[in-house]
Amino acid sequence: MNATEKRETQPKRPSSYGVEARAKLIQNLEFGVTLSESLITQLASAASITDVARRRFVYRAGEQADSLYAIVQGRIKLCRIESDTKREAIIDILPEGSLFGESALYSPANRRENCAIAYEQSRLLRIPAGDFKRGMVEDNRLHDYTFRLIGQRLENAERRLADFALNAIPARLDRLLADFSDRYGVPEREGVLIDISLPHREIASIVGSTRESVTVRLNAMRREGTIEFVKRRILVKRREALAS
Repeated sequence: MNATEKRETQPKRPSSYGVEARAKLIQNLEFGVTLSESLITQLASAASITDVARRRFVYRAGEQADSLYAIVQGRIKLCRIESDTKREAIIDILPEGSLFGESALYSPANRRENCAIAYEQSRLLRIPAGDFKRGMVEDNRLHDYTFRLIGQRLENAERRLADFALNAIPARLDRLLADFSDRYGVPEREGVLIDISLPHREIASIVGSTRESVTVRLNAMRREGTIEFVKRRILVKRREALAS
């Protein structure tokens, strides 16, 4: 079933989702595939569905961390925003199916450190942290999945810190395009299309550069034949030319 068919089979409004519909969503999410039917029903009973318009906040830094979220449809941007200048540092852009907001499980102050913003129109499954924690106690598979997720995100954060310290902007940009071509890539005749709109300012925020520097580098990569711009998206024509 493709993304369009999935959207067509989903209820039109969040309020249309009953427990059974929410349970089916959980069954199809990565963390829910191996869970027992009883635990899925338990989580579905506590969960709710919410729609978030593009560029709207799911939560802000400093708000209470009381829930986890799974992306039913759309993409979510995780970031930090400097309070004085409003400058934004993008941590990641999460695809459909991702679980986020896991700081609700371990934050000593029960407060968010980061912001979550809808990168595009999104539909989310919200699970209260208390119910999720009980599920982790009842089922080792949910416990193990969650700790693997936290571990992977910690490793990714450490890798980015090392990348910032050791590599110049061109190498960081190469790594980002390689990563996004793996995560969001759609095979095309001439290469792999990164199927997500990536304005240069967003790319600059992720790699820790300026929009102008990113534009200069991307244009150079286009002249070299490594990439092409296709309707506000990037087509990677020579994957092997990107830094490994």
